[in-house]
Amino acid sequence: MITVAALLLIWIAITSSGMIKPLFLPGPRAIFEKFIQVSTDGFAGSTLWQHTLISLGRVFGAFALACVTAIPIGIMMGVSRIARGVFDPPIEFYRPLPPLAYLPLVIIWFGIGEFSKMFLIYLAIFAPLAIAARAGVRSVSMEQIHAAYSMGASPRQIVMHVIVKSALPEIFTGMRIGIGVGWTTLVAAEMVASSSGLGFMVLNAAEFLASDVVIMGIIVIGVFAFSFDLLMRYLEKVLVPWKGKV
Repeated sequence: MITVAALLLIWIAITSSGMIKPLFLPGPRAIFEKFIQVSTDGFAGSTLWQHTLISLGRVFGAFALACVTAIPIGIMMGVSRIARGVFDPPIEFYRPLPPLAYLPLVIIWFGIGEFSKMFLIYLAIFAPLAIAARAGVRSVSMEQIHAAYSMGASPRQIVMHVIVKSALPEIFTGMRIGIGVGWTTLVAAEMVASSSGLGFMVLNAAEFLASDVVIMGIIVIGVFAFSFDLLMRYLEKVLVPWKGKV
């Protein structure tokens, strides 16, 4: 809170002193006024809340699909050499690539519809989530597995009650990283012939040098990303209370 307050005071001091023109850095009051205006009157054909709901649908839809697919694949990569040999090379190949690098290919393959936007975000989230799940599985100690076997556990019970539970802290970390990458990719995804969404709103405002709308959009994106990160931390604390204790 002290850090945020200090940054806000510096922002107010810089903009009030006239060191930077409002065209390049509007003051907090101007940003708040623009927030109210865009929330009621809209910008680029939609209100702020309409832009926000569309972007949330894209990001969380891709995130949910990535969780359903990446976590099981990551677990398989951790327990099976064959699965690791099949999935690891393509994941490690495209993981460091920026989404803008394969954006043209996604457009060529799937067009400029809604699917291409969600697929781009999905690819950005998939890699860190799968790698986190794999790392979590690989971190399970053999002593735990042998102890479970000695007490009569079946292979399925070993996976579900020992391996997966031990990997949950790493999986939650991957989910937090993945959703952050998803928000980062949102702007790139909404560059594809989009007419709505927070990323589109920011890019459209930048074309008209509307710095207040750009900064407001960045703040809204950041607030939602930070709120989801806090939610994931809370769920991790509730669902994985043994993290750091074993």
